[in-house]
Amino acid sequence: MPNFLADWRHRTTHRQVWALAAPMILSNISVPLVSLVDSTVIGHLPHAHQLGAVAVGGTLYSFLAWAMSFLRMGTTGFAAQAAGRSDGAALRQVLLQGLLLALGFSVLLGLIGLPFQHLALTMMQPSPDLEELTREFFHTRLFGLPAALASYALVGWFLGLQNARAPLAILLTTNLVNIALNLWFVIGLDWGVIGSARASVVAEWIGALLGLALTRKGLLAFPGPLALAVLKRWASWRPLLAVNRDIFIRSLVLQSAFFLITVQGARLGDATVAANALLLNGLLLTANALDGLAHAVEALCGHAIGARDPAALRRALNVAGGWSLMCSVAFALLFLFSGHLFIELQTDIHAVREIAFVYLPYLALLPLVAVWSYLLDGLFIGATRGREMRNAMVLSALIVAPFAWLATSFGNHGLWIVFLLFMALRALTLGYIARSLNRSGGWFA
Repeated sequence: MPNFLADWRHRTTHRQVWALAAPMILSNISVPLVSLVDSTVIGHLPHAHQLGAVAVGGTLYSFLAWAMSFLRMGTTGFAAQAAGRSDGAALRQVLLQGLLLALGFSVLLGLIGLPFQHLALTMMQPSPDLEELTREFFHTRLFGLPAALASYALVGWFLGLQNARAPLAILLTTNLVNIALNLWFVIGLDWGVIGSARASVVAEWIGALLGLALTRKGLLAFPGPLALAVLKRWASWRPLLAVNRDIFIRSLVLQSAFFLITVQGARLGDATVAANALLLNGLLLTANALDGLAHAVEALCGHAIGARDPAALRRALNVAGGWSLMCSVAFALLFLFSGHLFIELQTDIHAVREIAFVYLPYLALLPLVAVWSYLLDGLFIGATRGREMRNAMVLSALIVAPFAWLATSFGNHGLWIVFLLFMALRALTLGYIARSLNRSGGWFA
């Protein structure tokens, strides 16, 4: 506690945290705003299966894309540590490696996307109308995959440089264009569900191209050679790939949890899967806002580790942790007292609204439970400790698996209770590992 109070009085750290967190919160909030606009526009079409198709198709696409989020996380940690050493050559290497990995994985995911979609829909057993629209939506979204993965690498690289303005420009441009095109394509041109998918594809490509253009300033700030010959050696790829491998496994397990919510919801009916999607939009809003503070932790902790400064590492974590707790309480109160308005904004389909209202208390609890895993993720990403993140996530999933099996007989209530348990276990396992590393001085090993 004395260390926390002393760190909390350190005004410079507050300024550093918010210089990074504020732009990232603004840009991150634009991500769920796209989902909210999707849900609001499609949710006011006449049929529940149209909203369900956007929910299910979006989940299938997100499962593939977000499983590649290691492209951002791994890039941030290595770029932050290179910036801490003022190593311009390493920064160029990390950027190019991230973009090459994004290109390679987008091709791979494009090849497995269609078989994956068939398997997923077979598991869900949706209604014929929901299945047909979901296939069309998902096929269209795949065209934006290369741009989405490139943007992950670019945003991670900029965050490593403690440059939050470039990610703000990339994400705000992508998501505002997406919102505008959604309204035009779905309402103006009457393209329906497919119009929503096309809007996302165009916006993703515009954001990626903008990100590439913005790298010039960052490269000029850290001069150094671009050693292409280094990229031909396996040793130059091994550290990045090892961290990315571990974060990939971690992300795959996490996305599987969200995917299973959609699968189970689809089995319970079109209205239930649509209601769960509206509630998950609330979680997405919370997670993206709190991730702004987690991104600040990534950059500041990675920089402190690169500079071998334990005091700066502790201050960044304590200050960001205090603000994260306050923000999570604010979100919990928002959903507790205004959750009905949040649902009503997204749809006027009575059956979907009534189901969503029943499960609002779970949404109100989620920010208080999940905030700690977001914060600790930022610490481990900045430290490029992918192996520990992987182990914590896999352990959490193994512990929760038997509870998930037992909960299937309790319907949608069981689903949400298990999800809350999973998020709590994530925080507990990461917290235990972080405490062990802190005691042993392992952050600087």
